Amino acid sequence: MVIKYTKDALKFLNKLDKKSVSRIRMAVEGLTHQPPLGDIKAMQGRKDGRFRLRVGGWRIIFKYGAEGEIEIVFVLEIGNRGDIYK
Repeated sequence: MVIKYTKDALKFLNKLDKKSVSRIRMAVEGLTHQPPLGDIKAMQGRKDGRFRLRVGGWRIIFKYGAEGEIEIVFVLEIGNRGDIYK
């Protein structure tokens, strides 16, 4: 299982404290289970198969690899609840 982060996602993680980063990374690891763990919803208005994962006040926007395989998880964005959808 491979988890890939975009530059923006890594930049956001670097600004957070260690406890928050640990919490987010554990939640992202939960996406690799079958079925995925966490508060996950499909994003509306997007045709590229994006999902959002809620972790407290943060939202993690991600999608799975080709054909929905759970071999690769692409973490596209991480941000605060109010800012992530803009």
